[in-house]
Amino acid sequence: MAKKSKKKFWIILIVSIVVLALIGFMIFQPKDHRISVTTSKVDTRTITQTVSAIGKIQPEMQVKISSQTSGEIIFLGVKEGDTVKQNQLLVRIKPDIVEAQLKQAQATAEASKMEIGAREAEKDRAAADFKRIQDLFKKEFASKKDFDAAEAAFNGASSSYKAALARYQSALAQLNQVERDKDRTSIYSPIAGVVTTLGVELGEKVVGTGMMQGTELMQVSDLSIMNALVNVDENDIVLVAIGDTAHVEIDAISDMKLRGVVIEIGHSAITSQLGSQDQVVNFQIKVRLIDNEYRLRPGMSCNVEIQTETRHNVLAVPLQAVTVRDATINQTSNSEYNDGSEPAAGLKIVRPPSVVFLSKGGKAILTPVKTGISDKGFIEVMEGLQSGDEIISGSFVAVSKELNDGMEIKIDSAMQRKLIKK
Repeated sequence: MAKKSKKKFWIILIVSIVVLALIGFMIFQPKDHRISVTTSKVDTRTITQTVSAIGKIQPEMQVKISSQTSGEIIFLGVKEGDTVKQNQLLVRIKPDIVEAQLKQAQATAEASKMEIGAREAEKDRAAADFKRIQDLFKKEFASKKDFDAAEAAFNGASSSYKAALARYQSALAQLNQVERDKDRTSIYSPIAGVVTTLGVELGEKVVGTGMMQGTELMQVSDLSIMNALVNVDENDIVLVAIGDTAHVEIDAISDMKLRGVVIEIGHSAITSQLGSQDQVVNFQIKVRLIDNEYRLRPGMSCNVEIQTETRHNVLAVPLQAVTVRDATINQTSNSEYNDGSEPAAGLKIVRPPSVVFLSKGGKAILTPVKTGISDKGFIEVMEGLQSGDEIISGSFVAVSKELNDGMEIKIDSAMQRKLIKK
């Protein structure tokens, strides 16, 4: 038993020594403070800068058709989706209301015409009486009172005659208007196209545009020319120009990408609320679709990618390789990084420069660069780098936060192999 206890003691002692040795090794082993990174070579490529936006498909020409007269629809010659020709009969309104208005207008015009005759006769009599009294007054055979009364009667008769003429002209205008309204009980298509919206049915009573807004009967659209109306953020609108090419993807037709060109850029801001305080400011752009597609419908949602600029054979690095460092404040009055704000006490705030980290001798070397346009993956480098330079391109956290000038680095071999395969 004594031998066994002694043997057990030595085993426990040896195990304890080994454990303590391992713990000591782990505690006192020099730590690797190097930051794991991935690198890539600076190379030339083609960069196409794009602006993305969402919107709706709309026809170039879309006409809202309303009735100018009120009444019941007694003929409806189309249904939604029908193709129509220019001047094709679409709707006929029952003319009973306008016919009643026409009879009334004719009677009013006739009465006004007869009134003119009566007022003209009164005016002629008053004129003759006034002339007679005037002659007698000159010969002192009539009093001043008689003269004034004759003059007043003549002026009153003349005014009544002029008023009757005005009423007759108004009655004629009303008659002409009602006659035109009668002709407008038949409604024709002003353009060739497709009935994209139909808002009425046969037998329905509609209100003419002469009374308030009126009833919209339908919309006829020319689908041969289609546009994408999209809202572009205020920060991107300055990049877009008339004539820029675009690619348009339709949400409802996933297998289709259409070509387009920017034909209009809005100048009025469209402001919408985002959350409780923030506001989003957009500007509307019209993109003319070059490719025709029969499956397109007005109102379809679309995603548009506008190509604003393309540069060939330029030095470029991955987007995540470029970062910024804290802004500095100095007394310089002319700086290319001045952001235009109003610094206190005459100081100028210098916009933080763009930088990359070169990989040299196992260290990260902070290098300021001047950047140009960018696409979804790469950004142009105009100054600061040369073709073939090895830069640190990842990870994003390492480049944007952890690295500083002169820090030691180590290449993450596993991640580097994955990047090379891509």
